[in-house]
Parts: sequence; structure tokens; C-alpha cells
Amino acid sequence: MLKQRVITALVMMLVLLPALFYPSSIPFCGIAVVMIAAAAWEWGRLAGYGSVASFGVGAACAAMSLAAWYAGWLDHKMPLLWGAVGGLWVLLGAGMLHGGVAAWSALPRPVRLLGGLLALWLAWLAVAQARVIGVNFLLSVMSLVWVADIFAYFAGRAWGGRFSRTKLAPTISPGKSWEGVWGGMVGVLILAGVWLWADVASGAAVPSLYSLVYGRAWWLLPIAVLFMAAMSVVGDLVESLIKRSAGVKDSSGLLPGHGGVLDRLDALLPTLPLAMMLHSSL
Repeated sequence: MLKQRVITALVMMLVLLPALFYPSSIPFCGIAVVMIAAAAWEWGRLAGYGSVASFGVGAACAAMSLAAWYAGWLDHKMPLLWGAVGGLWVLLGAGMLHGGVAAWSALPRPVRLLGGLLALWLAWLAVAQARVIGVNFLLSVMSLVWVADIFAYFAGRAWGGRFSRTKLAPTISPGKSWEGVWGGMVGVLILAGVWLWADVASGAAVPSLYSLVYGRAWWLLPIAVLFMAAMSVVGDLVESLIKRSAGVKDSSGLLPGHGGVLDRLDALLPTLPLAMMLHSSL
């Protein structure tokens, strides 16, 4: 399993890193279309549709992404759109976690399918816009999710259950603890401080998420990063809920040793639109 994880990670890096740092945003955005289409295919299967219908979902998501790209949407801030999407993620994410597996399973399949398709398309639009803004901005957003996850893992392993008598979401993801969440919060605060210092020291031409928020008001920075870290947990738990409803452990086996594409993107689904909401409003 470890060998598979390492090999898959290396292959992904060899594909993604050159595209990410290429002077033009076109290669990265193109690869992102392929990945989001694969995630949409997985979503179709999780919603209970067959292979042919799920392939159609992936093709539809790719077509929607390419249409937005062709229409020039990557160069527009769209504050109303990202404000609405951020608000919906907060409300619907909280509602899904409160309702649990039973409430999600009770929804008609077309509703579940359409909701996932829109969420994935909007995530592609957000990550593509972030890449157009600049690599520093995009990486600062994605690193927030990665650091929150890493710190949460080690904090949960070291202190899980020591300070809180209840699990984070025992019926959805029994392994996650409140101590892990708190560890992730500490991690993103450290990341924000270090990244902000690096931006100033290097004179970064493109602002990161942290320097952008800090430039508006210093006290807004910890609030913003803690909120986004919390929403990354919501994204992770929402996908766990959906997989539990479908009775599967991984969204697919497309990434050997890592599960599926959705398993790698789940925490980014809410945080990318929220990052674009902050960028478009500041």
C-alpha cells in the first residue's frame, strides 16, 4: 500500500508541478478539467448511477468547465457568484452534517447528482481562476487545506480523545476527533504567519491569500484562515457522509493507494470558492 501511494504521488507530481509552474495557466487549467471530470464520474457512481450515466456526468462537467473557460469567466472576479456559493456551502454543509446519512439518502437521486455536479464545476472554476491570479495565491489556498489535514492527523493520533469526551462526527467518520480539528487550526495559523513573512521578505509580485487578507485588516487574517480550515473539515466530512451512504470506502480506485480523485479534492470543494469569495471582495 505504501509503495503504491508513493508511486502514485510521484506520478501526480510529475504531471501537476510542470503544469502549475508553466508561465501560462492553460496547461494547469486543462489538467484540472480532466481531474474534475474524473471526480464527476465518481460522483455519478456514488449517487447510484451506472457506468454509462456516470461517464455522461463526467463529460457534462468537463463541457461546463470548457464552456466557462471559452466564455472568459476565468478573468472575472464574480463577487456575487462566489458570495452565494460560499454562503450555500456553509448552510448546506451544516444541514447535511446535521441530517446525516439518512437525510442524504432520502433525497432523490437526480437532486444528489445535480448538487454534486454543480459543486465540482464551481470548484474547477475557482481553482482555474486562482491559477490565473497567480501560483502564489493558488498554492497558499491549497497549502492551507494540506496543512490543516496534516496537523489534524498527527494531533488526532497524539491527543485524540484526551481532552474531549465526544468524537467529531461518530456516525459519519468515527476516526476523527476534536483534538485533530484543533491541531489543524493551530497548523493553519502557523502557516499563515510563515507565508505572510515569506511574501514580505521575497517581495512577492502576486499576493498570497494571507497577504491579501492581512492588507485589508490584520485581525481579519486569523478569522479567515480558521474559518476556511473549518470548512475544509466540512468538505471532508460531507464526502465521508456520501461514501457511507453509498456503502464504499473510497470514491474509486483511480489513484492507487490514495482512493479516488474525490478523496483528494473533498476538502478543497468548499475552500476554493471561499478563497475566491475573499479575493473578489477585498
